Amino acid sequence: MTPEFLGGNKLRLLMNGDDYFPALQQAFDAAQSEIYIETYIFADDDTGRRIAGALVRAAGRGVIVHVLVDGFGSKGMFEQTRALLSAGNIEVLIFGPKTSPLTLRRNRLRRLHRKLVVVDARVAFIGGINVIDDMHTPRHTPPRYDYAVRIEGPLIASVLDQAERLWHRVAWASLRRSVQRRLPVSAAPRGNQRAALVVRDNLSHRSDIEDAYLGAIAAARKEVIIANAYFFPGASFRRALRLAATRGVRVVLLLQGRIEYALLHYATRALYGPLLDSGVEIYEYHKSFLHAKVAVIDRRWATVGSSNIDPFSLLLAREANIVVDDAGFSQELRRSLHDHMQDGAKVVAKVAWHGQPRWRRFLIWSAYGCARMLMGLLGYGGKKR
Repeated sequence: MTPEFLGGNKLRLLMNGDDYFPALQQAFDAAQSEIYIETYIFADDDTGRRIAGALVRAAGRGVIVHVLVDGFGSKGMFEQTRALLSAGNIEVLIFGPKTSPLTLRRNRLRRLHRKLVVVDARVAFIGGINVIDDMHTPRHTPPRYDYAVRIEGPLIASVLDQAERLWHRVAWASLRRSVQRRLPVSAAPRGNQRAALVVRDNLSHRSDIEDAYLGAIAAARKEVIIANAYFFPGASFRRALRLAATRGVRVVLLLQGRIEYALLHYATRALYGPLLDSGVEIYEYHKSFLHAKVAVIDRRWATVGSSNIDPFSLLLAREANIVVDDAGFSQELRRSLHDHMQDGAKVVAKVAWHGQPRWRRFLIWSAYGCARMLMGLLGYGGKKR
């Protein structure tokens, strides 16, 4: 599906928690009527308590606050913050059944992974940043590298519609009666930027985010830059990148360099050879943990959101990305990506890659085989995407 771009928006690129959390808190402190917040992780840490405190203050002023948190992503991390929110007369719902982390049932992996906020139907936030402290994480050099976007303008209507639909669906499934205050959407033009909301769900938008990427890559004429934390695309996506590179487009991938999830880390590296052989440039980010899910194409098209390029995001999770058609926004994101590639990333050289020792090749291809087997067990191995 082609993204439906709307003009008249005002967008602000936010990098890391240093930009995101103050902007979020400011919006909550200015709220007058209603707040929706969806997140995969809402942590019991300083950042979680800070954001929860802003929500409690809003509720104390009479603002209706809806908090929707993924049950798997926040498991064991949300109890104290949930109690704080509930004591502040805030509605809290948990997305997803309580299932064992050892089960292979698909439903366990159908998670709420999107990070989406709407305040008073006039300002929204979309990105990849969870409500979690990115400065004091064990085994982690701060800050975690990620992006979000603050939105004003006509696109607010689409974001609010998604937030309301999912909230009511989860409330109904939880047998909860939900308080709602329907506000007139502030859809008046606030700027001159064109943008679209692209979501992934298990109903009518199963491949919209991947289709948006594939369409933009196929149309690229000069440059494709993708930064993605968890990169394990299917055959169609890999083919699109290789075809772009072979027709003379500069294709650059900024990927996770640190080992966070060992199986995915090594399985991803099984994909490097054919990409490098096609002329794709690969950089691995080592300065801190990469959590970004962004792209810039031809210095005009850009996307920021929650969707990784892996089976979890593209086939299973609920995701939300903003797609932007604007040279100024895209070039700001491009500059930021280049700065991080120069400061915190290492290039993967084709000659060195093909000259790896046999033991490392065995490790990589074993991980790839295990990852493909797990996809098959979950019922997603047969359809290559």
